[in-house]
Amino acid sequence: MKIRTALTALLAAGSITAVLRAEDTYKIDPVHSSVGFSVRHMVINSVKGKFKQFSGTVVMDNDAVKEANGTIQTASIDTGNAQRDNDLRSANFFDVGKYPTITFQSKRLEKEGDETVLIGDYTMHGVTKEISLPVKVSGPVKDPWGAMRIGLEGKTKLNRKDFGMTYNKVLETGGVLVGDEVELEINAEAVKQAALK
Repeated sequence: MKIRTALTALLAAGSITAVLRAEDTYKIDPVHSSVGFSVRHMVINSVKGKFKQFSGTVVMDNDAVKEANGTIQTASIDTGNAQRDNDLRSANFFDVGKYPTITFQSKRLEKEGDETVLIGDYTMHGVTKEISLPVKVSGPVKDPWGAMRIGLEGKTKLNRKDFGMTYNKVLETGGVLVGDEVELEINAEAVKQAALK
């Protein structure tokens, strides 16, 4: 009887510990992360760029993603050409003075093989639409300084016209100056945050 009572107590304690440890919040480490994009230029080539300033958090539940959110500072756009970057910051495209951020907030998740599909609200240029972002999650692993880290890699495609970015020029040879479809690529590391005491 005493053994059964002791086992029950141990199992109960284990269950409580599991519940307490079930959800962990991880914060994106911008030093080891990137948010990039690619768009067709004049039909014949793809121009790549990135955003240099961004932040975000991921909530993990027993090593599975439960929710995720992120914010990108649109003025931090960088395609390696100052003139083009200034045009992208202008009212022709991102209009960064009026719309300084791009945000994503997950609402639900689906599983597709070894990928987690984050489905949530993506807000850009003042327009919010639901998108799907498939991500591959790696870890957690302990870094050399004792912190726990996870990795997230994801790609999705957006149509910039869906978000009110309609500026373009028609080429004499056919086609347009800038493609409508934009591929967004996220490679991120996130660090587990200390639990509040």
